[in-house]
Amino acid sequence: MTQAFDAAKLAADYWSTSIIDIHPGSINVRGFPIQELIGNISFPQMIWLMLRGELPDTEQARLFEAALVSSVDHGPHAPSIAISRMATSCGLPLNGAMASAINALDDVHGGAGQQAVELYDAIDVRMQAGATLEHAVEQGVDAFIAAHGKYLPGFGHRFHPVDPRAPRLLALVDENVRAERISGRYAVIARGIEALLMSRKSKPVPMNIDGATAVIYAELGFAPELARGVFCLSRAVGILSHAWEQRGRKERNKGPMPRQMAYTYTGKPERHLP
Repeated sequence: MTQAFDAAKLAADYWSTSIIDIHPGSINVRGFPIQELIGNISFPQMIWLMLRGELPDTEQARLFEAALVSSVDHGPHAPSIAISRMATSCGLPLNGAMASAINALDDVHGGAGQQAVELYDAIDVRMQAGATLEHAVEQGVDAFIAAHGKYLPGFGHRFHPVDPRAPRLLALVDENVRAERISGRYAVIARGIEALLMSRKSKPVPMNIDGATAVIYAELGFAPELARGVFCLSRAVGILSHAWEQRGRKERNKGPMPRQMAYTYTGKPERHLP
């Protein structure tokens, strides 16, 4: 009996979780019966509840949702979107195309939001230790560049002179700061980085989507890794949409560029075995 009890306890503890409690006829999510959540909360609220353990208030959910909406898609030239379309044309089902594309959302393509939150946090620590905004920003940016290279996540864009999504997100941030719903300290830090880059480069290097959503996620208290995680949730919508569109085109084996376009060969000229 003791062995049976110990085995049962081991099994019960093996996947212990505070997220969901399921019994025959009962499903409680973070303590809430699922039937009370269905039809009464939005999907962004559900994401927040799952990740944070409590429901957001209305304004938190609105700001969180704005960040999610802004990151859904950025066209077929975005590697994750292109991968979803190529995978679909190679015969993968939608779930396979989505998995292939989401796997590309790593440090280089998809990680800038997390990295920007980490940068903001590092600057915030310096300010809390007594540094002025200007000194904290300069020291934080220089430390980041020394550790990771000259690319600064969240600022500048290879396609948009001004990322049209960022000003709208920042306007929502400012609205929430004025209403004292969030502190605004991360928005101040991000704009401090913009000012530093402007002084060093003598031209604007405006905040992009990653920098602006990082402000929102940091202001709302999301950990840096979750900034990347929720970006993946958002971008999954665009990935699915493009995969589904590609499915309807009945094209096969699409590569990264049209086959009529030649690539550049840089190897040895044709040669033969002796």
